[in-house]
Amino acid sequence: MNKIKLSVALATYNEEKNLGNCLNSVKDIADEVVIVDGNSTDNTKEIAEKFKATVIVTDNKPIFHINKQQAIDECKGEWILLLDADEIITPGLAKEIKEVIGKTDNRLPSADNNPVAYWINRKKMFLGRWMKKGGQYPDPVIRLFQKRRASLACKSVHEQLTVNGDIGNLSNPMIHIPTFDFSTYILKDNRYSSLSAEELRNKKIHLGFVSFTRYLFWEPFSVFFSIYIRHRGFVDGFPGFVFAFYSGLHRFTAYVKYWESVNSKLD
Repeated sequence: MNKIKLSVALATYNEEKNLGNCLNSVKDIADEVVIVDGNSTDNTKEIAEKFKATVIVTDNKPIFHINKQQAIDECKGEWILLLDADEIITPGLAKEIKEVIGKTDNRLPSADNNPVAYWINRKKMFLGRWMKKGGQYPDPVIRLFQKRRASLACKSVHEQLTVNGDIGNLSNPMIHIPTFDFSTYILKDNRYSSLSAEELRNKKIHLGFVSFTRYLFWEPFSVFFSIYIRHRGFVDGFPGFVFAFYSGLHRFTAYVKYWESVNSKLD
């Protein structure tokens, strides 16, 4: 039986538009693909099976990282490449990944200064334009790591992997196309703002003048200012403005949802 060197792990839910491009980009480097699917209602599972992926069907959990961690746990490879379905590995990055895992012995401890995980930059498209500023590039994420060396806390949709050992950097970026159109962006942000509202609920944020001012005015403005002015999102033109504006609006929307959930219980 051939040794499994690299496993690709994904969690999916209704990703038929993205999954084919993602899996096609890793078909020449992956020894196995493990997908935990949140009971998709489209052709996600059928597309995954065409690429001979192992598909585990479960429920679509609010914290998506729970399914990601399950996919990680099911992988058998010495190395794991964790991806989202809307990410594509470029040929240059694929070559670099093969070189890294080919020359690194999994038995060597991180104390020998051998990275057990790697940051990968992401090149992101929004409204049909590659984002260059606004904190959206290089947008590094930890995605390549040795098995049992990294895990997700599964507490937030934006969390990074926790790594036990040294972390290196890969020079080639991956491509990230989170939304094909603005309608999809709005749908995704609606889901993420509901998760943010749940976080406010868990923190038991007091509803009053202070929180009202913070979440409806100060935080939305601060986020917009940081992305559009401090990180020069204005360089990306109209898409840069829209991204900064809706990023700030996310905090506003989450607070409104939180306010609604608390007050509806009082009726």
